[in-house]
Amino acid sequence: MLHEFVSSNREELVRRCRSKGSERDSPPFTAAGLDHGVPLVLEQLVWALRCEEEGASPGRTPATAEVSRTAVLHGKELVEQGYSVGQVVHDYGDICQAITELATERNAPVSVAELDTLSRFLDSAIADAVGPYAIHRDRIQDEQLRLLDTAVRAFAALKVGDIGLEGVAGELLEDSLRKLRALIERPPPP
Repeated sequence: MLHEFVSSNREELVRRCRSKGSERDSPPFTAAGLDHGVPLVLEQLVWALRCEEEGASPGRTPATAEVSRTAVLHGKELVEQGYSVGQVVHDYGDICQAITELATERNAPVSVAELDTLSRFLDSAIADAVGPYAIHRDRIQDEQLRLLDTAVRAFAALKVGDIGLEGVAGELLEDSLRKLRALIERPPPP
């Protein structure tokens, strides 16, 4: 059973995921993040595999609900730490690769149904984990549009001709452009 294989090889799977994650671009994955995130995902995977083995409907178990909840939280943490969407996807992909590589090396009997569960589980976790990136992107885009709109309105007022650059409209234009530049140049949240 795949859940038994994952449980009994947990430390080796974490080690392999750490190795794969450390080979990628910055920001580098922290050992603390891998030591927390990967074991949690493996634990939830074991739970999901057991639920389906016991006859639960695929995708409709307490395990899948918990996976979704924690993946969203994990994605939010990674956004705040400056990770890219690609890094999040690769993080979950590393788990799949580590499991399949180790299972192949050890000739572990893994059924097609178990591989299907693994694939569905990771696909759902990835989708839920990247959700916070869209929210973050939308917030930044909204702020950029607000600042750009303010700058355009101030510029339109200046074009009328009676208002000089030293007045309120000029200050508003300058302030909006500075904030827009800062927003664009700002690195992702630490």
